Amino acid sequence: MADISFFIYNSPQWNIDLLGSGLGFYGSAFGGSVAVGSYQNTTYVTDSTGVTQGAQCNNVKWRHASSGEVAGGVILALQNIPNHQAPLNIRFTHTSGVQVQNAEARIYDRSNINSAAVGVTTKMAELIHVNTSQANTGSGDATWYTPAGSSIVVPLADSPGASGLYAQDGDGSPHEDTRHDWYVAISARPDSIGSKTSYGLYCSLEYL
Repeated sequence: MADISFFIYNSPQWNIDLLGSGLGFYGSAFGGSVAVGSYQNTTYVTDSTGVTQGAQCNNVKWRHASSGEVAGGVILALQNIPNHQAPLNIRFTHTSGVQVQNAEARIYDRSNINSAAVGVTTKMAELIHVNTSQANTGSGDATWYTPAGSSIVVPLADSPGASGLYAQDGDGSPHEDTRHDWYVAISARPDSIGSKTSYGLYCSLEYL
């Protein structure tokens, strides 16, 4: 049986399953507004309306085409951000060991996976950095994507294995496993005032 799940980090492991909930992006704290044209300062698990407070997540805030701000106000090149500081772990599991290819993430309007989200601009990047030191350089995305339905999607590494240990340089891994993990940084900017509910994350992949 195949399944895709979404987890956030709860030190020392990724063990909070979103279980149908989602991520919400806020100002200085849960429920706080984000100014139009600015990116979020905090990220929380929440419901589809963004009003139910769940666990606080790691936050990576867009700062530049190739950098993000992590906890403590530290600004790092994307390839220097360790996996454990990502807001989200996308996890594929299967009852037998399989290879995974053509994995991708989309941001869409929660109605049609080919349509862009409404009223919000999102930045995403895959982090491939299993070492916990920010001083080391990983091999994930060097610049952010701006996903929008089917027009711009975020490609994810082939067959990264459990904890992403086989993600390598982002492609070409032939590793077979019952679990494959991807780590993504997500940052959001409202384009107009008001809550944004026509806004969702969709992931797809092939396995063999």
